[in-house]
Amino acid sequence: MGVPVMLVGLGEIGQAIGRCALTVPDLDLVAAVDLTPQRIGRPLPEILGAPAPQTPVTDVLSEAVEAVEAALRARRGDVEGEEQRGVVLHATGSRLEKVAREIEDALRAGLSVVSTCEELACPWVRHPQLADHLDRLAQKTRTTVVGVGVNPGFVLDRLLATLGQATGRIAHIEGRRVVDASTRREALQRKIGAGLSEEDFNRGVEEGYVGHVGLMESAALAAMGVGQAVDEVDEEILPAFADGPVRARWGELKAGDIAGVQQVARAFSEGREVARLELVMALGAKDPHDELFLDAEPPLRLRIPGGVPGDAATAWSIVHAAQVIAQGSEPGLITALDLPAGH
Repeated sequence: MGVPVMLVGLGEIGQAIGRCALTVPDLDLVAAVDLTPQRIGRPLPEILGAPAPQTPVTDVLSEAVEAVEAALRARRGDVEGEEQRGVVLHATGSRLEKVAREIEDALRAGLSVVSTCEELACPWVRHPQLADHLDRLAQKTRTTVVGVGVNPGFVLDRLLATLGQATGRIAHIEGRRVVDASTRREALQRKIGAGLSEEDFNRGVEEGYVGHVGLMESAALAAMGVGQAVDEVDEEILPAFADGPVRARWGELKAGDIAGVQQVARAFSEGREVARLELVMALGAKDPHDELFLDAEPPLRLRIPGGVPGDAATAWSIVHAAQVIAQGSEPGLITALDLPAGH
């Protein structure tokens, strides 16, 4: 019997996380929470399209918590002398302020949280007071909370930090990720501004609903991961234009239309740039890849043709982190840098 886990959020990514969790013997998926009316009350196997417990999806967190607690009581009979904690696999939003209440409720219920929330990956960048609050709450309830994913959480931060283990002094780090969003889910295509006018694109950036969330968090994590003290992070978000006709989930874009974003985030230490990350995420983006460079002794460069697949990697990052948390982790708010390498 694995450690009981529950899904919170059953969008495309949440469903992918659920299907991954079902294949891991260490985890026991026992409940799911979602606020979408079309999903509430439906059996979990029907939502996931995979064999799963017949539990219905609920919109009431306390009902799912009861299922986790029942599973924990059953598990304690098999594993004595071990403090048990259920884990929430959380996938409802990118902005920490919008999902903080969900995370707080889970922590207060005695459940650890592994979340796809991009701002949670390094919340001290934008929300230092909220980050400290979550850290204190998790320590008080002896739970753990962490934000992970492919980016932030792996390619442009944790992987850079891992490469740094093979070098001496590191003066500067760079990362570039190019993603062809043509085959990605519609929600992501709209999030990167595909099909918008320049005026609407700029307004969306200003209001925070256009652009990839998490690049500044990655820049801070990457710099900290190679031993740099970060005191400032900035970001620039510009439109990427289609070179020719390209199909979005809702129709076709023509040459010159906005097809996505070009973003650059930089981290500084005492006024000196120590990390520079670039993300191009657009429909029809040419030569998708991930490339990392460490200006170090010796210098290191890593290129991944095609790039790490975003949705699948995010789902597996959540599940692997949940396995680590389930096995016992220091209480509090941690980052992907605190997780061990490997499964």
